[in-house]
Amino acid sequence: MVTCGRTAPAEHVADFVACDVRDAASVAELVREVVVRHGRLDVVVNNAGGSPSADAATVSPRFVEKVVGLNLLAPFYVAQVANSLMQDQPDGGVILNIGSVAALRPAPGTSAYAAAKAGLAVLTRGLALEWAPKVRVNTVSPGLVRTESATYGDDPSHVERTIPMGRLAEPSDIAAACLFLSRPEAAFISGADLVVDGGGEIPAFHTALNPGAPVA
Repeated sequence: MVTCGRTAPAEHVADFVACDVRDAASVAELVREVVVRHGRLDVVVNNAGGSPSADAATVSPRFVEKVVGLNLLAPFYVAQVANSLMQDQPDGGVILNIGSVAALRPAPGTSAYAAAKAGLAVLTRGLALEWAPKVRVNTVSPGLVRTESATYGDDPSHVERTIPMGRLAEPSDIAAACLFLSRPEAAFISGADLVVDGGGEIPAFHTALNPGAPVA
């Protein structure tokens, strides 16, 4: 497995390649390096993304361009180069785009990010149409995930109570969804958006109408 990023991680990673996925030339070099090291490319996971909260009324054009570039254009660049290689492989390949439930239900401060992720979901369906049957393209859309960078306050239980499953997703939950879509068992799944959000969110009106009732 090859991982990439703009800078190498603090801990040593055996198969790391420096790459800025927002730069199409850098992406092309990344895929070439993967082929040099491994001879083929079977699965790509477009996991780069994210955005700080920003007020849509005052956010700068440069900020919006950066958010769209990272969350929509970069996955396009990676997918395009990966497809050119996978189409020539006997077994084709799989491309997975990491989306977000923000594409379905944006929160305040996420307008540019949510729009980019909604675009990514549509891009996935378009590429699945164009690149079948050799290459399958799907989206995995996580809900709230427990990570080191996530900010849910000192006590995340107030957030967990809004999720029907009663907990935040673990990174392993998202990895399991990616593994399933990469396996032969998912051979007829393409153009799909697999939402991994623990059942969604408890509707706000339910809590308002039943303030004393448990929500999870």
